[in-house]
Amino acid sequence: MATPTFPKKTAPLNAVPVTYTAPKFEVQSYLPEIFRGVGLSMKHFFDNTREMVQGKRPDPVLDRYEAGITTISYPEQKRPYPERFRGVHRLTTRQDGSMRCVACLCCSTACPAQCIFIEAGEYPPGDKRRGYERFPVRFVIDELRCIFCGYCVEACPCDAIRMDTGHHAVPYDSRDQFIYDRDLLLSFEGAKGTFETQNPRHEPGEASHPGVTREHGHS
Repeated sequence: MATPTFPKKTAPLNAVPVTYTAPKFEVQSYLPEIFRGVGLSMKHFFDNTREMVQGKRPDPVLDRYEAGITTISYPEQKRPYPERFRGVHRLTTRQDGSMRCVACLCCSTACPAQCIFIEAGEYPPGDKRRGYERFPVRFVIDELRCIFCGYCVEACPCDAIRMDTGHHAVPYDSRDQFIYDRDLLLSFEGAKGTFETQNPRHEPGEASHPGVTREHGHS
């Protein structure tokens, strides 16, 4: 049986034959392009250095980009994030410094990435909050699994978890460093430099509280 062969392609009628020219040595060695690229890089380097020394370098955060290369010297320079930017999580505190979190598990339940783990605990006997609310013995967030959707913030009834730090997750060299525990989340400040929430919840015992407690309900 004869082996099938593909039909030969014919050149189109409007094709223009091109004569092959052997590349010269300087083209094959790429030396002219290398020198041209290094020269351009050095030109930008000295231009930017001169502007920095003379204090004429445009601010890449506030000024518009002009001709040339203007880079941001991170982390010394940062672009301002929008006010509603969802950054790294933090746990808020009350006015007395105690945690607002009552370990209701609403945030971990609403999380679509299942990156929040909470172990709830009871306050010791004699504490006025025992039987009224709980607290998180462990509160862990896996920042690698988090998709920064903000559902945990929306689901929290106590406004105990926020994403208003104004910082994004920093790069680490191990996975363990992306596991944020309770103490680390409590150490983060908000964008306005406070550990409290920007939407305060009136707590029992405060002058602004409407007076609704376990013993005294709505009248």
